[in-house]
Amino acid sequence: MIVTELLIGKATESLAGIFIEKGWKGMAKIGKMVDLKTQQLFFEASRQYIKNYTDRHGILKVLGMREPVALESIYTTVQFLHNSDIRRFESIENLEKAYRENRSFQSQNSSRQDGLAVANEKQYLMVLGGPGVGKSTFLRKIGLEALKGNKGEYKHECIPVFIEMKRINSKDITLEKLLIHEFDICGFPDAESALNNLLEAGQLLILFDGLDEVPSKIVGHAIEMVQNFGDKYHQNRFIISCRTAAYMNNFYRFTDVAMAEFDSIQIKQFIFNWFQSEEDKKLETGQKCWQILNEATNSGAKELANTPLLLTMLCLVYDHSQHFPNNRSALYKKALRVLLEEWAAEKRIMREEIYKGLRTELQEMLLSEIAYTGYEVDQLFFSEDEILDKIRYFLESNLNAPKHIDCSSILQAIAIQQGVLVERAEDVFSFCHLTLQEYLTAQYIIDNSLIEKMVNEHLLDRRWREVFLLIAGLMRGGSDELLLMMEKAAQNQLSNSISARKIRPLMSWVNAATAGNSSGFSSAAKRATALFLATARDSAFEIATLLSPSLTNVLEMSRISDLARAINPNFSRMLHCNRTPIRPATPTRAFTRAINKAIAQELEDFDLFPYINFTALMESLETLKAKAPNVHESYKVHQGYNSRVSQTWLNALQLNPELTIFSSEESNALEDYLYINMLMIRCKQASMKISPKTWQEIEARMLLVSNS
Repeated sequence: MIVTELLIGKATESLAGIFIEKGWKGMAKIGKMVDLKTQQLFFEASRQYIKNYTDRHGILKVLGMREPVALESIYTTVQFLHNSDIRRFESIENLEKAYRENRSFQSQNSSRQDGLAVANEKQYLMVLGGPGVGKSTFLRKIGLEALKGNKGEYKHECIPVFIEMKRINSKDITLEKLLIHEFDICGFPDAESALNNLLEAGQLLILFDGLDEVPSKIVGHAIEMVQNFGDKYHQNRFIISCRTAAYMNNFYRFTDVAMAEFDSIQIKQFIFNWFQSEEDKKLETGQKCWQILNEATNSGAKELANTPLLLTMLCLVYDHSQHFPNNRSALYKKALRVLLEEWAAEKRIMREEIYKGLRTELQEMLLSEIAYTGYEVDQLFFSEDEILDKIRYFLESNLNAPKHIDCSSILQAIAIQQGVLVERAEDVFSFCHLTLQEYLTAQYIIDNSLIEKMVNEHLLDRRWREVFLLIAGLMRGGSDELLLMMEKAAQNQLSNSISARKIRPLMSWVNAATAGNSSGFSSAAKRATALFLATARDSAFEIATLLSPSLTNVLEMSRISDLARAINPNFSRMLHCNRTPIRPATPTRAFTRAINKAIAQELEDFDLFPYINFTALMESLETLKAKAPNVHESYKVHQGYNSRVSQTWLNALQLNPELTIFSSEESNALEDYLYINMLMIRCKQASMKISPKTWQEIEARMLLVSNS
């Protein structure tokens, strides 16, 4: 049942009935009976009240949306963390451990509660959470359900009143005045008297939204006012929302609950709700958006999607272009600006005095310095004293930074009003998303010309992979220098490493096997394909398919048949290969023998190995296929047959099995070398600008290693 259907009918009658029975009970001027004319006044006022609530609180229009959407059309089920999970961590060490387990600040084991169920159960409810997590949306939804009466999911007969706490901007404003105004503008007769009677009868559901949005100079007064109001009219029901960082456990009657991050189910539901027009349903836009968001290259974007505000931003981005940008730096910059500027502006929150001196650009510089100094030493969580020291140093070392602002005020404003830094436990802070810490780290490296230092110190650290990609996207002058530094490091990896000496003979085979011209494929793509067949390395597979996507089919066929693993006799001892070794072929997997010929045929068609006689290879494979054991033969017989197939491939490829037998150290060296090359390709794809000549030269040299 949607809100627009409630403007007339039983909901209006129910609301008018509550006013007549409770709001006007005992009033002498009305008497015991209410005449038809007065009843009509109540009916029309109730109709107007529902319309007002729906128009003001039943729609969503944020972040530059062209058209508003009905809140209920995109509303996604809200879940709360149990009270014990809100601040369950006692130390930075415990926070670090929990986060590194699943890249989330909420434990996967945290028990969750349905938001509506909790609201039905608790008479006094304090809803906590960071900026943009959906606190206001939840309160508005509860009000809409209450307006539906017995047709809604709110199980108490109450009149909802939604009060934005930012309206309390002076001590002259009282809660009674705000409540009276909500009824008076709808035309209820003698709204003040009616309100008093409704409060005394316990007929109101009062929704105080945004306690943290009260100006700091009167927030103490506002808290006392709400407490006293709740004590005086304790028969009614109350829900308050507040940002976690601003909450001081002031309300003894209230049960504290925290908004849980969106999980995958909620993210998917939100996206499908968002793209619900007839055209989107026909084109399956929601399904496509969800699929793209789940691609590995968009893992950072999906991390942002845990927050409804930033998920809304992602839906708007996808709605505009039907994809997410390859340059993720632009996406993360947009997300940061949403938190630093746009959200407060959208909500018309009065910005504190601090922002007049610390403009957005300076805030970004400050945050990037905090992000980088932490990321450099693998620090994700900061004590309050650490952050205050960093803020103090930033202000003192920057001539144009304001000197009159207290460091604690800056931290409080960033944590409470913007939520870029979040207090995870008492006096322990982190960035709201690791993605944003990575983005700010990349920005700091660009601003302070630290690219060479980063390449020299962190190129092989997989933790820095995303930072490299973001830097490539941020280098507006071009990423040629970055890629050339990475290429030099890749060559040094095999030239100067003792562990890599044995790898060079393998590379000689790669170069010899793929030498010669072939149409449609770069030399680097052919070399990567040969390496994949010889070593079964996923990184080699990735390099080949990134450079030439049309190779994906044949290489996936090789995976299915375990061809690459069969060719490499030492695969089971390659301890650091990314993929788990698959056990040798068994009778249940005999079907894979049938595609060996198809693989050979595609390799011949692609002309990847010009000097290999694929015609002879296919004839040999056909002969072997005729001698394949049946499913009832012993495991030993099947193993012997598979060995003959492998040897046939090795002979055709002219590959000495000894070339692929590595120690653990040698295996690591090869994996590091391939990782750098793969990262170079990813950085090239993420680059804002790169010279075609530079990339052509880099790709021509890729995986080309001399024996000297």
